[in-house]
Amino acid sequence: MGESSPDASGAVTPNGASRRVQPAFANEFVRTTFVTEESVYGVILVSGMIVVAGAPGSSSFEVFWKVLGTVIVFWAAHVYAGTVARHGLDHERMMGLRDAFRASFRRSLGLLASAMIPSLILLLGATRAIPDAYAIWTALWAGVVVLAVLGWIAFARRGAAWPMRLAGALATATFGVAMIVLKAFIH
Repeated sequence: MGESSPDASGAVTPNGASRRVQPAFANEFVRTTFVTEESVYGVILVSGMIVVAGAPGSSSFEVFWKVLGTVIVFWAAHVYAGTVARHGLDHERMMGLRDAFRASFRRSLGLLASAMIPSLILLLGATRAIPDAYAIWTALWAGVVVLAVLGWIAFARRGAAWPMRLAGALATATFGVAMIVLKAFIH
């Protein structure tokens, strides 16, 4: 009868209906860390490394370590380049070296995070939980799925209608499909 009730987050709604409140920090952290161009680039980098390192006869173990090593070097170079670029004047304000490093580190986490799913699939092959060829191809297709999800989220957070979200997801996933086509022609 017009009473208020708290929901799981403690927010009170006037009609007693429950509503979900997402913390602003969590939303901002995901948006600026994981749904970034670095994430897209990371998935494409991993897919490209799988294409190059995953020649017939290659083991998932070999491919996993080559991908992991390459991703770590690219990530470190990205953090370094971002730190150098931000140090000094950044968006019309002075930025010290420590702040420049923190901003670059945080921004570059998407490159590492995006590499996790395909790399974990390769690790399943490396530990013989799944056959090598299956691990390599599944890791490539997982990259397509990750790219599609990143594209969908990027368009969703801009308030796009579902057809545009779908178009964004498909366009982003096309880069992963291009890597699979490359693998088919190279190997």
